[in-house]
Amino acid sequence: MTDPAATKGGDGSSEPSSGGDGSAGHRRLVVLGSTSDTPGRSAEGAVPSAAAAARFINRELSWLDFAERLLHRADDARTPLLERVRFLVLFSEGLDQFFEVGVAATEDQIAAGIRSSSPDGLTPHEQRAAIIGRVEELVGFRTEILLAGVVPALAAGGVVIAGWDELGPSARQELSDRFDRLIFPTLTPLAVDRAHPFPYISNLCLNLVVRVTDPQTGDGRVAQVKVPPVLPRLLELSDGRTFVPVEEVLAAHVGQLFPSMRIDGHFAFRVTRNADVFREEGDVTDALAAVELQLHRRRFGQAVRLEVASDIPRDLLSMLVDEVGVSRSNVSLVEGPIDVTGLAIIAALDRPELSPPKWSGVIPVEFPAGADFFAELDGRDVLVHHPYQSYSASVEAFLAAAAADEHVLAIKQTLYRAGGSSPVVDWLIRASRSGKEVTAVVELQAQFDERSTIDCARALEEAGVQVVYGLCDMKVHAKMCLVVRARGDEVRRYCHIGTGNYNPETAVAYEDLGLFTADAGIGSDIGELINLLAGSRPPDASDVLMTSPVSMRSALLAAIDEERLAGGNGRIVLKVNSLTDPEVIDALYRASRAGTTVDLIVRERCALRPGVPQLSERIRVRSVIGRYLEHSRIFCFGGPAGRTARVLIGSADVTERSLDRRVEVMVPIRDPSIAARLVDILDWALRDGPDAWLLGPDGGWSRPAPIEGSPFRFQRHCHEWATASIGPRSSAGRVGLRALQVVPAREGTGCTPTPVPEAVPIRRATLAQPVTSVVPGPEARGVREVRPPSTGRRWRWLLRRR
Repeated sequence: MTDPAATKGGDGSSEPSSGGDGSAGHRRLVVLGSTSDTPGRSAEGAVPSAAAAARFINRELSWLDFAERLLHRADDARTPLLERVRFLVLFSEGLDQFFEVGVAATEDQIAAGIRSSSPDGLTPHEQRAAIIGRVEELVGFRTEILLAGVVPALAAGGVVIAGWDELGPSARQELSDRFDRLIFPTLTPLAVDRAHPFPYISNLCLNLVVRVTDPQTGDGRVAQVKVPPVLPRLLELSDGRTFVPVEEVLAAHVGQLFPSMRIDGHFAFRVTRNADVFREEGDVTDALAAVELQLHRRRFGQAVRLEVASDIPRDLLSMLVDEVGVSRSNVSLVEGPIDVTGLAIIAALDRPELSPPKWSGVIPVEFPAGADFFAELDGRDVLVHHPYQSYSASVEAFLAAAAADEHVLAIKQTLYRAGGSSPVVDWLIRASRSGKEVTAVVELQAQFDERSTIDCARALEEAGVQVVYGLCDMKVHAKMCLVVRARGDEVRRYCHIGTGNYNPETAVAYEDLGLFTADAGIGSDIGELINLLAGSRPPDASDVLMTSPVSMRSALLAAIDEERLAGGNGRIVLKVNSLTDPEVIDALYRASRAGTTVDLIVRERCALRPGVPQLSERIRVRSVIGRYLEHSRIFCFGGPAGRTARVLIGSADVTERSLDRRVEVMVPIRDPSIAARLVDILDWALRDGPDAWLLGPDGGWSRPAPIEGSPFRFQRHCHEWATASIGPRSSAGRVGLRALQVVPAREGTGCTPTPVPEAVPIRRATLAQPVTSVVPGPEARGVREVRPPSTGRRWRWLLRRR
C-alpha cells in the first residue's frame, strides 16, 4: 500500500529519486516544484511565489506516511496483542490496494509518456522511485515487527505460528492427513516448457514456483503451483493453539505433485495487478453489466508488483519478471511472509486476555428501547457518535421503525459499501414488501466491494425496491436516508446524514458521526438530490446542504476566506481523512498569512506543509491513530472573539476527487447544543496524547513527548463521554462535558516556541501574538522523532527460535 487507501495508483530504476528516502531508516520528503495559483484570484493574501516550490507534500508518499503510523501502532507494546496483529493486517491490506490503484496510476502515466509534474513537483518516474524506496523500508519494518515482536509475544500468550520444521511428528501427521484429504485434490501443478507457456498469475493469489529435475535424464523444468484462495491462509491444528501457513504445508508435500521427479527448490511469490475499475464513457445503457465487465477485466490487469521470496535464484527471478511482465523496479524481495493479510485469522481469535476490552456502543439516551423515533425528532435534532454510541440502536433502529410504521409513505436511501449482509438492506426490503415506496441509490463503483454491492442491488430489485445505479461519470458517496411520513394532512420528512457507510462491520471499526433531523429544509434538499440522481443527472445547488460537485468547493473557499478576513480572530478546524486539494490548501495558506489560526486533524493523506515561514506559521496538522480509525468529517469555522462557530459534518474529504468528481453532502449543524458537542470533540482531538502524531514543515511526522501521569487519550475520552451520556442529564441536555476534561492543555506544543495552548479552544482563545518562527526541533520541544528500525538483518519466515 499504501494504500489506503487507503487507502481503501517505467524507467526500470530501483533507486529513490531526490523526492524519496535517500538514507536507510530515515525519510525526508523533498518537494521539487508546484502548481501555479488558480487564475483569477485576488492578489490580496496571495501565496508568495518564492514559497510556491515548497507548498505541497506528495499525496502518495503522504499515504505511505499514514501506513507507517499504522505500523507504529502494531509496534507499540502497550497495544493489546491481537490489536497489534490487526494493525499489521490493516497495513498489509492497504498496501495491496495502494499498488492496485495508486502505483497502477503512476505506471499508467509512465506508459503514456506523461512528463508533467504532480502539484508537489514530482514527475511520474520520480514519484515511482520515491514510492518504491519507501515501500521497501516499510515492508522491512513490518517484517521486523512481526517476527521480532508479535510472533514471539503470541507464542508467549499461547498462540503459536509455526513453520513446518518446527512441528513435532504428531502435528506433521495431522497436517499430512489434512493435505491428502482437503488440499491435494484442489491443486493443479502447471509445467512450463515449450509445449506449456507460463500460466496467467491471478491478482494477489499466493503461488509457488518449483524447480524439478528428471533423475533419469537430468532434464530440468519449472512448474507453478497456485495456492487456491478457497484454502485458509493459516491452518489451525487440533490443539487450538498452533497455526501453520498453508504454503508451508504445500511446500512440505510438493513432491506428491511431481512423482518420480527430484525437487530442486520451491519459492513463494505473489503478483499485484492494476485493479482500478472505471466505467467507460457512453457505457451506461446497463450500469450493472458495465461494472461486472470491469470486474472481469480487473483479473487481467497489468502487473504492478511482484513479491517473491528473497532467497530465489537469480535466473528464476528473471524468468518470473519476464513472464509476469512487471517493471524490474517493482520487484520486492521479501525476507518474511509474503502475504500478511492472512493473519486476520489470528486477529479475530476469541482471546479476551490478548484483546482490547470489548465495547458495545451505548444506546443513545434520545433513542431508548421502544422509543418513538419520529416523535423524538419532531422535538429536536439528535447526533450519534459511532462506535461509542450504538449503530444498531440508532441507524438500524431508525430504518426498522420506518419499515414498520404504517404512516411512512416512502424511504429514499443512498448505499455505498453497504456490506454483504446489512440489516439496513434487510429493512429496506421489508419496507418495500409491506407496500412502501422505497428507492435506493446504489453506487456500484465502490472499489474492491463491487461484487457484494452487485449482490445487494439484485436483492433489492427482487424485493421491488427501485434501484438507481448512480451516475456514469462520478461516484455517489453521500450517506443519507430520507423517510417520508404522513399524519393526517401533514407530510413530514425525517432524515439521517452520516459521515460513514451504512455498514454494520465498519460501524464498529471506524469512528463516525450521524445527524438525525426533521428539519424541513434539509429534508427538501435530500429529497430533491435523490430525485435528481434517479434522473441520472448531477445535483443542482441546494438551499441548506453543501453539495459537490455543485457548491461545496466554492462554499468551502468562501468560508476559509471569511476567516482570513477576520485575521487574528479567525479560526478554522477541519477533521478529515485526506487533505490534498491544491486550491483549498493555498486558501488555508492565505488565511494563515493573514493571522487566522488553522488546526487540521487529518487521518491519512495531507499535502499541506504546516509551520513554514511566511506561508503556514499558524497552521498545525495532527493525526490520531487509535483503536478505531478516525473517519468522521467535521468542518468548523469561527469561534474566537465572540464569533459564532459554524459547524458542518458529512461525507466529503478535502480532495479534488471529493470536491469535483463525487456526489458528496455536508450538512450545517443548526442545533447549538449539537454544535457545541462537535466543538468539544474537535477540542479533544487537538490534545496531545500517545495516539497523536504531529506533522512538521519538512513533511516528517513525530509524536509529542510523553506526558507525566495519566495521559489523555482522545478515543478513551470519547468512550467516557458516551458512558456518562446515559447518566443524569443537565437541564441543557448535555452531560458535564467539561468535568471530563481533567487533563490540562499542554504548553509550548503549538506552532511557535512561545508558550501557547497546544489546542486553541474553538470558542475561546486564539494565539496571543503573531507567530514568527517555525515548529522548534525535537531538542527544543522534547519531541521524539519516530523512525523505523534498520532492516539490515535478513529474516526468514518464522525461524524465530534459531
